[in-house]
Amino acid sequence: MEKRRSRPLIKREVNELLLLFEIGQLLDASPDLREAVGEVLEVIAAHTSMQHATLTLVNRDSGELMSDAAYGFESGRRQGQGGHVGEGPVGKVIAAGRAAVVRQGASDPLFVDRPGGAPRRVRRKDVAYFCVPIRMGNESIGALSADHLFEAPLPPQEDIRLLAIITSMIAQAVRLRRSAQEEQKRLEEEVKQLREELKGRFRPDNIVGSSGAMEAVFDMIGQVAPSDATVLVRGESGTGKELVAHAVHYNSPRAERPFVKVNCAALPETMIESELFGHERGAFTGALSARKGRFELANGGTLFLDEIGDFSASTQIKLLRFLQEREFERVGSAETIKSDVRVIAATNRDLEAMVADGEFRQDLYYRLEVFPVHVPPLRDRRTDIVLLADFFVEKYARENGKAIKRISTPAIDMLNAYHWPGNVRELENCIERAVVLSTDGVIHGHHLPPSLQTAEASGTEPRGALQESLDRLEREMLLDALKSARGNKAKAARMLGITERLIGIRVKKHDINPRRFRTSR
Repeated sequence: MEKRRSRPLIKREVNELLLLFEIGQLLDASPDLREAVGEVLEVIAAHTSMQHATLTLVNRDSGELMSDAAYGFESGRRQGQGGHVGEGPVGKVIAAGRAAVVRQGASDPLFVDRPGGAPRRVRRKDVAYFCVPIRMGNESIGALSADHLFEAPLPPQEDIRLLAIITSMIAQAVRLRRSAQEEQKRLEEEVKQLREELKGRFRPDNIVGSSGAMEAVFDMIGQVAPSDATVLVRGESGTGKELVAHAVHYNSPRAERPFVKVNCAALPETMIESELFGHERGAFTGALSARKGRFELANGGTLFLDEIGDFSASTQIKLLRFLQEREFERVGSAETIKSDVRVIAATNRDLEAMVADGEFRQDLYYRLEVFPVHVPPLRDRRTDIVLLADFFVEKYARENGKAIKRISTPAIDMLNAYHWPGNVRELENCIERAVVLSTDGVIHGHHLPPSLQTAEASGTEPRGALQESLDRLEREMLLDALKSARGNKAKAARMLGITERLIGIRVKKHDINPRRFRTSR
C-alpha cells in the first residue's frame, strides 16, 4: 500500500496552491504588470522563507536589463539593475535560458561586484541564490532571482520547481499584455489608415483643398454620405455647394442610381411645380402629354435642389409633404405617387432671417436642416488659393492646348492679396482668362483682371503725403456738394453731414468761393 503522506508535506502543498492562486489573481487583476509583480514578490515572501527577490526584464529595443520589481533590498540597492544579456549572473542565466543555483556565492566566479551581481548576503555559506529565466516560447524575456524559498532539509530543486512555475505564470501575463498592446497598436494603425482612406474617398477630384476648414467639410461628407439623411449645404455663391452634393451622392449607397439637379432660381414660379412633381396631359395650357417630374426621375437616387430659398409658398408646402410622407401628386392628377429619393438642398440665403420674416416655412426649414454642411468662403481658406489656382491652370491649359509651366511670384502675391467676393467661381474665371492670355508658358500678374491688380504691379502707388491726399479729397467733396447745393453752404453742410460753422472753416481753408455755383445749372 502507498504510504500516507505526512502532515507537513500536505500543509506545504496546500500552501503552494494558495500561493499560486493568489499570484494568478494578482496577475489577472492588475493592468500594470510592474505593480502586479511587486505584489507577487510580497505574496511569495508571505508564503515562504524568502527574504530577497528581484524581477529583471529585458528591454526589447536595447537589450538592457531592467529591474522591474524587488523585495527585501534597501532603496537603490536592487539587484539586476544595469548590464545587458550575457553580462553578470542574471544576464548569463537569461542568455543561457537555464536556471542557476549557487550555494557559496563568494567562491563562485558567476557572482562579482558589478551591475547584475548577486546580493551581498549570498556570500554567506548557508544561503543559496536561485535565478530562473522567464521564457516566452524560445525567447528569454527576463529572470526571477531569489534566495531560499523553503527551509532545510528540502533540496534546491524544490525552490527551482516553484520559481519555474511562478516565472511561467509571469511569462503568460507578459504574453497576454504584449498581445493586447500589439492588438491595440494594430487597431490604432487600422483606424488611422481608415481615416486617411476616408479622407481620400470623400475628397472628390474636383474639390480641391487642404485647409482646416475644408478638412472639416470632408469629414462631414464622410459622416453623412452612407446614410439617407437630408443634407442642407450652405455657403456663399461660388463656394462649390454643388460639388459637395456630388460628393455626398457618389460616395453613398445610391451612387449607381440617378443624381438629378434642379436650380430652383432658374425655373419660373409657374413651372417649378410641374418640373419637380410632373404633370398630366391637359393639366394646363401647353401640357400636350403627361410628363414625369424630377422626383420620379430621381427615384432610388438623389435629388439636388439648388437655391432652395427661392421656392414659392405653395411649392414649400408640397416639398414639406414629400419630406414627411415620401409621396406627391402630379399637377392635374389625384393619384398619389411614392418615390424613394434622398434630398440634398443648397442655399446662399439666410434661411433663419427668412423664417423670421415669414418668407420661408419654419417646419420646412427644420425638415431640411437635418444635417447642415457649411462650405467656407475662399477668404477663410486662403491656404487653398494656390492649390486651386494650380488645378485650374492645369485644367484650362489642357482644354486650350497650352503648356503653362508656372504662375509667377507677383501673380501668386496678387491672388493671395485679393479678397475674392466671388469665391472659387471667380478664381476659376480669372485663371481661365490668364491661361488664354499667356503666350510664354507663364501666368504673369498682367494676365489677371484689373480688379486683382495691386498698386505695385500696375505702377499706381500713392504719390505725395497722406495729408496732401486728404486735402485734395476734402476739396473735391466740398466743390461737389456746393455745386449740387447751388452755392448754398447750409444745404451743402447737410449733404456732407457737418455743421454750417465747420463747412465755413473748410471753405475758407481751401479758398473756395461758393457764389460761383449759384448760377450753375
